[in-house]
Amino acid sequence: MAVAESAGLGPVLAFALVGVCGVGAQWLAWRLRLPAIVIMLVAGLIAGPATGLLNPSRDFGDLLSPLIALAVAVILFEGGFSLDFHRLGDAKTGVRRLVFIGAPLGWFLSVLALVWGAGLSWESAAVFGGIMVVTGPTVIAPLLRTAKLARRPARLLQWEAIVNDPIGALAAVLAFEVVFTLRSNLPMGEAVWHLALGIGFAAAIGGAVGWGIARSFSRGWVPEFMKVPVLFATLLGTFAVTDHVLHESGLLAVTVMGLVIGNADLPSYEELRRFKEHATVLLVSGVFILLAANIEIDQLAALDWHALLFVILVVLVARPLTVLISLIGTALPRNERLLIAFTGPRGVVLVAVAGLFGQRLAEIGVADGLRIGPLAFVLVLVTVIVHGFTLAPLARKLGLANADKPGLLIVGGSRFTTALAETLNKAEVPVLITDPNHAHLIRPRANGLKTFYGDILGEAAEDKVELMAYSTLLAATDNDAYNTLVATDLAPELGRDKVWQVPRQKDDRERHALPTQLGGRRFGEGRTLENWEKLLSEGWRFRVTRITEEYTLTQWREKRPKAKPVMVVAKSGDLRFVIDPAEMKVEPGGRLISLLPPEAFEEETTQKAKAGEKPSGQPGPAARIP
Repeated sequence: MAVAESAGLGPVLAFALVGVCGVGAQWLAWRLRLPAIVIMLVAGLIAGPATGLLNPSRDFGDLLSPLIALAVAVILFEGGFSLDFHRLGDAKTGVRRLVFIGAPLGWFLSVLALVWGAGLSWESAAVFGGIMVVTGPTVIAPLLRTAKLARRPARLLQWEAIVNDPIGALAAVLAFEVVFTLRSNLPMGEAVWHLALGIGFAAAIGGAVGWGIARSFSRGWVPEFMKVPVLFATLLGTFAVTDHVLHESGLLAVTVMGLVIGNADLPSYEELRRFKEHATVLLVSGVFILLAANIEIDQLAALDWHALLFVILVVLVARPLTVLISLIGTALPRNERLLIAFTGPRGVVLVAVAGLFGQRLAEIGVADGLRIGPLAFVLVLVTVIVHGFTLAPLARKLGLANADKPGLLIVGGSRFTTALAETLNKAEVPVLITDPNHAHLIRPRANGLKTFYGDILGEAAEDKVELMAYSTLLAATDNDAYNTLVATDLAPELGRDKVWQVPRQKDDRERHALPTQLGGRRFGEGRTLENWEKLLSEGWRFRVTRITEEYTLTQWREKRPKAKPVMVVAKSGDLRFVIDPAEMKVEPGGRLISLLPPEAFEEETTQKAKAGEKPSGQPGPAARIP
């Protein structure tokens, strides 16, 4: 047994365990609706110092440092690639301030917090302070979805995280280069030349490679099926070659490479984006598990009140001062500034880069470099938990939260969608109808519904439509091809189970059927938009029915045998369309939206008249449609 323990798992078993723990933690976090980084931290600590099952230094040996370095390179490339300057929208001014003023100021204040609070040396503080500019795009996105922030503060926080992601890494690289140069005891002139050469060399190589990749992809010199492999191989090659020629220049090179490719407006952008997202999920989880498992209990136990003071200074002093000073003179309302100032969760990139540079600092003789890793974990854990529990209440208190109830985004203005939207509004479900045809929005606007004129896939929609406020999508224009395009494009963002589409004409015929990965989910027993419109023209009307313990779904079926169920609003507010009425389920407290035939309303009016009640007037929302 002692021999087995000393031998360890070996690289293959250890690699498999890291993958299972990392991806499993992310899946569990999704199921529990918790920040993934917290679950990954717990998983890494259990697999590593708590049980001793995984010891990265023992199990990977000399491969550990290169593995982490390559993974961090891909993560930083993803950060640069995500920075599309054309998509900043109305958050552009605020983001520019938070980058050009906030990043240097945040770096400076973080260094002071590290020196005076955590007791780090100026060398370690300068490197770690640069990394702390990063606010964690992989963490802020799920927090924003949960809090349902208004569009502008949400975009500001999201783009600040995306933009500062590579900037924080660059700051750490530059600071490390300075420390490394000073430690090498070179003359001042030679040291400055060495530093400038490293920065210029890395930027030039990264820019040139990025330009070459973008040009070859846009000119068709690389076939579609090879674009992702070529990109990945070029990324690794660029990092390896530049880092070999000039130590520590690889991270800067791949970040610049990502910036160039991400802003090249490539037609294959979506395929590349999905690749880097998938690669980042795997690598981020793997790196985090490795770093968490590699922490020693002694290092965590050595953290004293200085670590707590450091976290307090960062959360309550450095972050608020950075944001409030940076946004002086902007048109942002006070409440939006306060929300942004007190929202700064750190994420996996911070831990990954901090762990890497902490080891590098220790290797060149900076004694407290190894303290950076544990401090990074404490900062990430505290900020994620604090902001995870306070962001939504703070947003509501400041009046910057959207409706708590999940909404429906309808693409296509018609009699059917207008009647459905009015019915949902009566059920207190937020609805937005969009259409690229202005004439199709006349009816919804006349009935007082919220609309957006334009293409939901266009850049204008990104600036003006608060997509986070809507959990479900219905593509229901009179153009089947456009419906399929919208549903296919937005499915990865909203989730395929939340994207619905009216059945296509001839969809039930084999030669016209599409593969399941195209379009949204069909509903309504295969009825097309034309079928729904015909029912409404024949006098069918929408009705909302609350299902309770006293009035069950079975009783509703018996009373309304001819009714056509359309949609279910669950007690939790979740929305789902009815695919097959025979398999439909509605829990007590939920509401069923259905179409009733004209005789149902005539019968109801007659019964009310016999009972001496006044007729309800309009039989349903659709009756008011001109």
